Amino acid sequence: MEQQVKRIGVLTSGGDAPGMNAAIRAVVRSAVGRGIDCIGIRRGWNGLINSDFVRMDTSSVSHIINKGGTLLYTARSEEFRTVAGQDKALATCKLLGLDAIVAIGGDGTFRGALDLSRRAAEVDYSLQVVGIPATIDNDIGCTHYTIGFDTACNTAIECIDRLRDTMQSHERCSVVEVMGRHAGYLALSVGISAGATAVLIPERKLDFDRDIVEKIRRARLAGTTHYMVVVAEGAGNTMEISRQIHESIGIDPRVTVLGHIQRGGAPTMQDRETASRMGYGAVQAIAEHRGNCVVATQEGRMVVLEMEAALKMTKELDMGRYRILEALTNNCGAL
Repeated sequence: MEQQVKRIGVLTSGGDAPGMNAAIRAVVRSAVGRGIDCIGIRRGWNGLINSDFVRMDTSSVSHIINKGGTLLYTARSEEFRTVAGQDKALATCKLLGLDAIVAIGGDGTFRGALDLSRRAAEVDYSLQVVGIPATIDNDIGCTHYTIGFDTACNTAIECIDRLRDTMQSHERCSVVEVMGRHAGYLALSVGISAGATAVLIPERKLDFDRDIVEKIRRARLAGTTHYMVVVAEGAGNTMEISRQIHESIGIDPRVTVLGHIQRGGAPTMQDRETASRMGYGAVQAIAEHRGNCVVATQEGRMVVLEMEAALKMTKELDMGRYRILEALTNNCGAL
């Protein structure tokens, strides 16, 4: 007979993403509603090693659904990668009497969760771990959507809209770097939505003349005097791209690196709602003793996937969306 779940921990790890607080809120309130105690682990896996925790209840997560960042803070931990570090984390789990941990973050967070669960099995300690995907990069293979992506896109679009105003006034070219690590999801979505002249992504090998020079040239022939080039951070060096534009066609680009501003701000409706559903689903999976798993979205549905299998999954950027971008920019004037 399976033992009743009495107490769970929740943590956020890796890069922060808008909507993490909404996920924490959903985990805590869903747990309390089932009569399960909830412990907040501060500063990710590092906090589990160092017994940095706080008891949580429904009131402790009031008024955070609209807040960016993470109430529990986040950090990366090299020590947790070691067996000694995992043993320290398990010691904290035993001390607190945790039956499960909900880990909110990206692939690295999930791999840490899986390592902890394997180590727990080796020392004969029953511990469920459940992952909730949260990263603005949207680059987790097992889920079609990750918490924070929509908010980051909207933040970048707002910044680019403002940049366009000044670029248009001075008849200039703007080269804007957005985040995304080694994936182009953010750059492509932002580029389409902001009406960029060109978008560079890691998934498409750069042909400088085809992807930038010709697009700017066509836009100029169509009457445009200002241009917007969006570059994913993994697609190339933004300063070098700007220099090449200047040398190739004589215009003087201005470089803007949006950076960590994309991680901040109040989460959008999509991120609040998705985070709430995922937080609820994580607690439900724990209550049903689903073991080590990830709560994900596939084809618009919420699904629960076995963690080891989920970490092996990959997804490819839909290049049909890049063709849409090209269709809307080729031979066109101002966008």
